[in-house]
Amino acid sequence: MISIDLNADLGEGFGRWTLTDDERLLSVVTSANVACGFHAGDASTMRRVCELAAARGVRIGAQVSYRDLAGFGRRAMDVPPAELTAEVAYQIGALEVFARAAGTRVAYVKPHGALYNRVVRDEEQARAVLDGVLLADPTLPVLGLPGSRLLELAAKAGLPAVEEAFADRAYTDEGTLVARGQEGALVTDPEAVLRRSVELARGGEVVALSGRRIEMRARSLCLHGDTPGAVDLARQVRDALEAAGIRVEAFA
Repeated sequence: MISIDLNADLGEGFGRWTLTDDERLLSVVTSANVACGFHAGDASTMRRVCELAAARGVRIGAQVSYRDLAGFGRRAMDVPPAELTAEVAYQIGALEVFARAAGTRVAYVKPHGALYNRVVRDEEQARAVLDGVLLADPTLPVLGLPGSRLLELAAKAGLPAVEEAFADRAYTDEGTLVARGQEGALVTDPEAVLRRSVELARGGEVVALSGRRIEMRARSLCLHGDTPGAVDLARQVRDALEAAGIRVEAFA
């Protein structure tokens, strides 16, 4: 039977401000990318999400980012490699404390936003992120874009390199994500999201923004938790996958 992981970005609040419906999303997804305080999230939020995830058997992933609360981690930044390595390890370690307190552990690492896109092609930044993962825990899987420098380096270092696809983001012909500021970057039609989800899980292909079909093999499927109607859409995606005979289960 074909299987796929379903992940979402969670814990993206800060103080009294909330963004994602963590509790309801955790009843749908199998993996939770938890903000570690650099682009969103704080200690209380991290602890609460870890407790909720552990109670539901959802795997916890450290969603590491550039230090950019004001820009939600989506602004391009030039961080010296040694500094980025330390900050990645710091974020993983902070989340690990709360995961262990909840009776589980951090199961994987996924970069967020600008950092996610940067390590697709930038070897220096990709290596800095990988060094941070190795410093924190040299066994952690790394989740990222197929064909990225980060996943290539992770595989060479002996870490599980897990490819993911996005059901609600548009792709270029090169297999990279269309920039958020470009028209059509977000896929907002629920039927299109459902169709893409099943196609990605079954055939490893997706239709790019240009209309061209491109290869996109992935072990995990991401849905953004900060889009309107995210919970209902996530539930529909899971139902559509299971109705198509696809098992939804965590990769880690």
